[in-house]
Amino acid sequence: MADEKLIAVFVDYENLALGVRDEKMGAFQVSLILKRLLEKGRIVYKRAYCDWSQYRNEVREFHSHGIEMIDIPRTKMSGKNSADIHMVVDALDLSHSKDHIDMFALLTGDSDFSPLASKLKENNKRVIGCGVKSSTSNLLINCCDEFIYYDDLVRVAEKPKVKKKPASRAKSAAPADKDKPAAEEPAILDQLVEIVGSLEQDYDPLWGSMIKQTIRRVYPEFNEQNSGYKNFADLLHDAEDRGYVSLDYDERRGNFKVRLLDE
Repeated sequence: MADEKLIAVFVDYENLALGVRDEKMGAFQVSLILKRLLEKGRIVYKRAYCDWSQYRNEVREFHSHGIEMIDIPRTKMSGKNSADIHMVVDALDLSHSKDHIDMFALLTGDSDFSPLASKLKENNKRVIGCGVKSSTSNLLINCCDEFIYYDDLVRVAEKPKVKKKPASRAKSAAPADKDKPAAEEPAILDQLVEIVGSLEQDYDPLWGSMIKQTIRRVYPEFNEQNSGYKNFADLLHDAEDRGYVSLDYDERRGNFKVRLLDE
């Protein structure tokens, strides 16, 4: 796990909430963003800034994900809260005091955070932004190393999952007893396919060891043996037999190159 990146997450919640509301995208799902970030590394710091008296219904979800909620009440004189200032100060302080943190995720579309993104990069931190497409500043996008659109995460999450039939290699096995019901497909196969599909966007080649490490970050309860597999390689072979992935074993590295097969 020496190469596992450590991530700090900062959320400008009001900016995201207003963007989601304007686009009529339903309730904001912070879990979608956290899951995508966990595919990139281990999250070690999570803070969300907002006047939470205006968003009481969202408090429970943020609390359930272990996000520290910093309450910044609006001032009557300005009509605007100072959440952005607090967020900038905390991010810069963390950047200087915690050298082990590799990546900063700024969940906002506000151009006011562009100088923060630039300063973090100057401090040798990788910056990932995330916001609603229609309410995200191009200036902020250009200041980040990578930008994730919340809209894309929602679209992928809402896309119906198509179950594939077993590949021909699986069919060549001994015929099943017709009197026995077909074995139910293990749920962890869905988790495996989901993670492989996401990681392929960032890594080529994609190694089996990286997939297992990522699945455990996204799904801490993951255990292939509880689903009847001897080990992770056994799970990969089953996914290959079912036509989800292709495997190419690298003798020198003692590891599998994994590729998601087209539907």
